[in-house]
Amino acid sequence: MKIVVKIGTSTLTYANGCVNIRRIEALCRVVSDMMNAGNSVILVSSGAIGMGVGKLGLRERPRDIAGKQAAAAVGQCELMYIYDKEFAGHNRTVAQILLTAPDLECEDRLGKFKNTVERLLELGILPIINENDTVATEEIEFGDNDTLGALVARAVGADLLVLLSDIDGLFSGDPHKDKNAVLIPEVREITEEIEALSGGAGSELGTGGILTKIRAAKIATAAGCDMIIANGAYPERLYGIIDGEHVGTRFYAEGKGK
Repeated sequence: MKIVVKIGTSTLTYANGCVNIRRIEALCRVVSDMMNAGNSVILVSSGAIGMGVGKLGLRERPRDIAGKQAAAAVGQCELMYIYDKEFAGHNRTVAQILLTAPDLECEDRLGKFKNTVERLLELGILPIINENDTVATEEIEFGDNDTLGALVARAVGADLLVLLSDIDGLFSGDPHKDKNAVLIPEVREITEEIEALSGGAGSELGTGGILTKIRAAKIATAAGCDMIIANGAYPERLYGIIDGEHVGTRFYAEGKGK
């Protein structure tokens, strides 16, 4: 199975931007084991700006573009250092790919990206993809890695996209405000009612929210790829996802599950 796993900033860091070591160690162990089982895995990882905030000792995420780019430049080094170290402990080699939106819109660049990813997977390498925040401007201000994860999944022909975030899945309402909100385990069609459940941004250090996740689901499912929203606080749940268990919310690819 070819799986794209998108990891949110809230999964990798604490609220102050410092690295959540225990969480990252567990994540790298589980992903390595998934690869040992014969799965092809691609990570789309947020966290560069968040880690930069922690590394620089800033009190909050910068609000200006230059500040975000500076934090990303520092944080991306930290992010890849940690991934390289942790995956090496499980005999896995990682590769970094930084993208901007035009890279996936230009046919020539897209083709080169797909060829590179396929060769890395053939070599048993784990591609780790992030938005190139140090040169992107509009993307940092308005973009998100949920959408990037969906675009990557579509580009590489993935079977499954998993969005690991700080929520358990899609709920019938805001579970932080509505005690009667319930988890929606399956979405077989993205209707107007489903889109109406969209919310705002998530954590202070990230840019995602239900809105971006539903947008990602529309891209992935239209490309024939199932998508799951799951809580990144429990990396071991990836095992259940691979085994077909009901974890989080599953959006079925168009034409499937009906």
